[in-house]
Amino acid sequence: MAKKIPLRQCVGCGEMKSKKEMLRVLKAAEDDRICLDTSGKKNGRGAYVCKSRECLQKARKNKGLERSFKMSIPNEVYDALEKEFDELAAE
Repeated sequence: MAKKIPLRQCVGCGEMKSKKEMLRVLKAAEDDRICLDTSGKKNGRGAYVCKSRECLQKARKNKGLERSFKMSIPNEVYDALEKEFDELAAE
């Protein structure tokens, strides 16, 4: 039997994709800090977004991350995420 691939839903576009195709946005358990979790292993609540800037912007517009983390997210956090996103894309 083939191994089941865990699917995750993008908070931007709502598409289901495998974990490998997505980036995990993390709300840290200790200090409620929100950042990109590139390893996918950090402790805390995770939400997934496609590896495209469009999806991050959609998540910002439709408040996808706010719903996932059940808290309001200031614009600076989204700006920081977009910056981290660009740095990853540049690699």
